[in-house]
Amino acid sequence: MIAIIDYNIGNIGAVVSMLQRLGLPSRVTAKPDEVEQADRIILPGNGAFDPCMQNLRASGLIPVLEHQVLHRRVQLLGICVGAQMLGRGSAEGMEPGLGWIDMEVKRLPALPGLRIPHMGWNQVRPSNCDHSLAQGMNAETRFYFVHSYYMEPIDPADVLLQTHYGINFAAGVAHKNIAGVQFHPEKSHRFGNIRS
Repeated sequence: MIAIIDYNIGNIGAVVSMLQRLGLPSRVTAKPDEVEQADRIILPGNGAFDPCMQNLRASGLIPVLEHQVLHRRVQLLGICVGAQMLGRGSAEGMEPGLGWIDMEVKRLPALPGLRIPHMGWNQVRPSNCDHSLAQGMNAETRFYFVHSYYMEPIDPADVLLQTHYGINFAAGVAHKNIAGVQFHPEKSHRFGNIRS
């Protein structure tokens, strides 16, 4: 069972629909005992970094998430701001992140001819082709993005996927059993069929 963490933020309905299309059992939950029973966990995110971190802390779920992810090594996927929350913090706010991946979150630079936020479809290429999230990706693979900030892992080995929008940046990160994607797989049609 995949636990989709409900902390009163994020486009949870679209994530549920994506998993239903894939035939994967899931449960939207804010209950620690249900998170403890999960085989995999999805941490969605939508909006600004600080409100997301504040809501997650207020939910009381961080201790059980840390136990599941850091000690039991349950696979976790963060989506958009949910991926940014895996790092130490964000240039968007003042709240500390979860710190599960050693990375910073920086604002996309204002460059001539580029609008911020980066919104729309963009090609994604794998940096680590051995990771299950990169399986089946090719030159046509593209995902839907909506963001003004991007992830920058300290260790280049933690960069899983890359894309280009004025600069090259990590579209996906992975460290051990923890992964995060800057794009929205739940809005990316056939390219969003992530099964790992």
